Amino acid sequence: MDAYNITVVGGAGLVGGEFLKLLDERAVPVGRLRLLATKRSAGKVIEFRGNKITVEETTPESFTADDHIVFLSASGAASKQYAPIAAGRGSFVVDDSSAYRNDPEVPLVIPEINAQDLEWHKGIVSQPNCTTTPMVMALNPIHKVNPLKRVIVSTYQAVAGAGSAAVSGLESETRAALEGRHEPSGTQKREIAFNAVPQVDLFAEDDYTKEEIKMANETRKILHAPDVGVSATCVRVATFFGHAMSVWAEFERPVDIAEARELMSGAPGITMMDDPANEVYPTPMDVVGTDKVLVGRLRPDTSKAGGITFWTVTDSIRKGAATNVLDVITEAAKRGLIRR
Repeated sequence: MDAYNITVVGGAGLVGGEFLKLLDERAVPVGRLRLLATKRSAGKVIEFRGNKITVEETTPESFTADDHIVFLSASGAASKQYAPIAAGRGSFVVDDSSAYRNDPEVPLVIPEINAQDLEWHKGIVSQPNCTTTPMVMALNPIHKVNPLKRVIVSTYQAVAGAGSAAVSGLESETRAALEGRHEPSGTQKREIAFNAVPQVDLFAEDDYTKEEIKMANETRKILHAPDVGVSATCVRVATFFGHAMSVWAEFERPVDIAEARELMSGAPGITMMDDPANEVYPTPMDVVGTDKVLVGRLRPDTSKAGGITFWTVTDSIRKGAATNVLDVITEAAKRGLIRR
């Protein structure tokens, strides 16, 4: 890949930091690297490949024609403000917020599934929610040969998905709870230590949360399957890293478990960890710091003949965010879609 000039908005955050780590791990050539953030984080110094980079405050003037790639890992409001400016100045923009995921003019891409959608980008590419990615990656190999009809999913989401403050919040709450005190950090809707909170994001009018609605809409868009029925329940649990979920899926035709296992096993990015006889199955601890989507407990859905159910986990900061962004950039570069 060519050495592009890269600007990261949210460079002082969890996902931004992981993105820099991935650039190193994969030895990605970088021309010039700039890190932008809010006024609160501006001035921090972050080391990258032996160089100390000072985080700058993000303003509309931060973006220039010298930025080949802009990665936005910030709020939806920030993305709405800055993504069009960066794209208008010729940058290839990858946005990690929900700001553009439902925009029909903006591709929503997981390269292992719909890399071809990059071809019609108009400067901005959207990155899926960290819960959507592992679920659709596991479902897609079957969907390609037997269209998906309906999905019911329950998630068990680590606090890292809510940012570094939430990680610190769980740590402080846990210490307090072990000493017999209840000291909510305010980083979740309820005290999170030794707890499970069935609310991620705000509730909409239909009593589903925005996180649950994201999973439904994004699944349909990525799989090019507008009629798929999706019902999600998203739960924040007291783990630091690694999102898990339990998935029930129904396809147009009955699915044999042996066929499902074979299709999933051969899919890019999927690793089967499924041997119930020996109590082998994945947990969040198995994926922390990796780019794997692990699938286990694959079995027939006994409530619906021909359906399947399975358990899947991934690191929400890696493949759920930073890794997929770098995969999008790599694929776009390979296709000649980034201005040199």
